[in-house]
Amino acid sequence: MAWNEPGGNKPKDPWGGGGDQGPPDLDEALKNLKDKINNVFGGKGGRPGGDGSKPGGSPLPLLAVVAVIALVVYGLVGFFQVDQRERAVVLRFGKFDRIVEPGLNWRAPILEQYQKVDVGQNRRYEITEEMLTKDTNIVSVTLQVQYQVLDPRPFLLKVAQPEQILEHATSSALRHVVGSASMDDVLKDNREAIRVQVRQRLDEYLNRYDTGLVLRQVVLDKTEAPDAVRDAFDDVSKAKEDEDRFKKEAEAYRNAVIPQARGEAQRLTEESEAYKQRVIDGAMGDADRFTDLLSEYRKAPDVTRERLYLETMTQVFGATSKVLVDVDNGNSLIYLPLEQLVKGRDVRASTPQQNPGAGSSDAAKAGADDGGSGRSASRSLYSTSRPQELR
Repeated sequence: MAWNEPGGNKPKDPWGGGGDQGPPDLDEALKNLKDKINNVFGGKGGRPGGDGSKPGGSPLPLLAVVAVIALVVYGLVGFFQVDQRERAVVLRFGKFDRIVEPGLNWRAPILEQYQKVDVGQNRRYEITEEMLTKDTNIVSVTLQVQYQVLDPRPFLLKVAQPEQILEHATSSALRHVVGSASMDDVLKDNREAIRVQVRQRLDEYLNRYDTGLVLRQVVLDKTEAPDAVRDAFDDVSKAKEDEDRFKKEAEAYRNAVIPQARGEAQRLTEESEAYKQRVIDGAMGDADRFTDLLSEYRKAPDVTRERLYLETMTQVFGATSKVLVDVDNGNSLIYLPLEQLVKGRDVRASTPQQNPGAGSSDAAKAGADDGGSGRSASRSLYSTSRPQELR
């Protein structure tokens, strides 16, 4: 009879099995595991086929193992890592307990919760709005705000939405400052002053609200007229720029002309002073010469008179090229062609090859003034015979 045929006693199967071949009992497997654990921790296991929960067995070792495993898992779950740019706020039963620094930290799970805040991030917010100035003009202003989280405790616990509060505070501060300024101040004249005022007011707001934020930079990025009137405003701006350019050109012209006129006036003043001094010195010299001449005249009147007469005639004849001499007891005048004499002297001076010494002497004489040449010629003419004094 085959081993797997129905009915009757079945022989052992070819693989060494026998008896009941049903699936293993789960309760039996759990009981065996419990007995092994009790044996490890010194407990007494139940009888084979018995139940470990009956008298003679103890559940305390199993609970101890479970407690140890739970404590290990609890301790491991409590560790958390904080990056270098972050700070963590630890809450115990929902109340602030401490702020932990970067690194590996531990908190009590279930009892304590933590929240990380990036305090190294440079955050940025930009606002663009059209605002009314004090002279009832509308301008479009773009402002950029850069900020960081300074204190994570008020940032997380004091206010609900600190960054939204910053946006509202920025809009309020900007509207207050722009509303107190004119359109020209906002667009070009006092842009830096407006930026400084907005930052001061915004710092005051953040300190008052205790948001834990700190401003790093406030940039007045762009100020312009609204789109509807931008063309007209550009024309006005160009006209003002032309006005400023013309004023600067006029200032440059004035700065160039006035110093020149002052220099010319100073030069004329100095020349007049020099002329005055020269005239005074000449007059004083003439007076001194007349005084000396007077003293000499008193010593020798005839000689002095004769010398003065000769000097006067020399000056007179030196200025003309023709001389007429009236001879006493004569019916004719003697004509002396002085211009021919002077011309002949000039010809001799222009030919130094024939007589180098004479040429150089004549050239030196030709370089003298007219008064000196006329005086020398007159003396040469009257050196042999002196005419009688004309009175």
